[in-house]
Amino acid sequence: MGAQLRVYKRRIRSVTATKKITKAMEMIAASRIVKAQRKVAASTPYATELTRAVTAVATGSNTKHPLTTEAENPSRAAVLLVTSDRGLAGGYSSNAIKAADRLTERLRGEGKEVDTYIVGRKGVAYYGFRERKVMDSWTGFTDSPEYAHAKNVAAPLIEAVRKDTAEGGVDELHIVFTEFVSMMTQTPVDNRMLPLSLEKAAEESGAKGEILPLFDFEPSAEDVLDALLPRYVESRVYNALLQAAASEHAARRRAMKSATDNAGDLINSLSRLANAARQAEITQEISEIVGGSSALADANAGSEK
Repeated sequence: MGAQLRVYKRRIRSVTATKKITKAMEMIAASRIVKAQRKVAASTPYATELTRAVTAVATGSNTKHPLTTEAENPSRAAVLLVTSDRGLAGGYSSNAIKAADRLTERLRGEGKEVDTYIVGRKGVAYYGFRERKVMDSWTGFTDSPEYAHAKNVAAPLIEAVRKDTAEGGVDELHIVFTEFVSMMTQTPVDNRMLPLSLEKAAEESGAKGEILPLFDFEPSAEDVLDALLPRYVESRVYNALLQAAASEHAARRRAMKSATDNAGDLINSLSRLANAARQAEITQEISEIVGGSSALADANAGSEK
């Protein structure tokens, strides 16, 4: 019985130490969510105005450009998947990977080849374990992305869009990331970045139903779109990375809170078992004492006779 009590106490100490770690990780994640949310809010006006500018150029000209013009027979698409570098965030990365898999299946069902680009060690490890081809990957910054990281990620995507499909280029550019809705809700989404849907762009930028002014383009509308293309892709990638970072911290905070609560419940359960074992041990000792005393009394009574 004493050995069992020692086992319970050892497990209580172990779970208590784990609870302290998960509680600390929960607090760290909660503090980082606020910073990530501020970055998302700060990047949104830039992305909105850039989308408005692209919409104005595309509406005010008849120029065919990869930024705004659908290919007649699209045959190749690029998919950028954003996952996390670290675990302990519940189903955050796995949900994004599943969304990317669904998108890939849909694109292949439409007869398109798919080139995959990945951000985050979790996605890289997933595709590497299954020996799936990855065009390029980036790691080490998913919890705190900067604009320089977005530029590095966007560079090969922009190059692929500008190339002809016969030379390894793509007709479409998609991005899969986890959108931060609230502290409790983060939703994996897949958005088509290129070619840009003018109606959707107008709705996102708040220009739907608005009469846009007429512009004269110097030197030409095509040159303006060429200049806007990298800025647009970089801003969209950066916003997606920030949304994903906020979602990652929120998912990790929720997972660590659940782990902390479960550790507390386990400690309570083990404490009850330890108390029951200690009570049983005390009861057994009392029974042994009473039994020994009774046997001694019987022996003394027999010797007196």
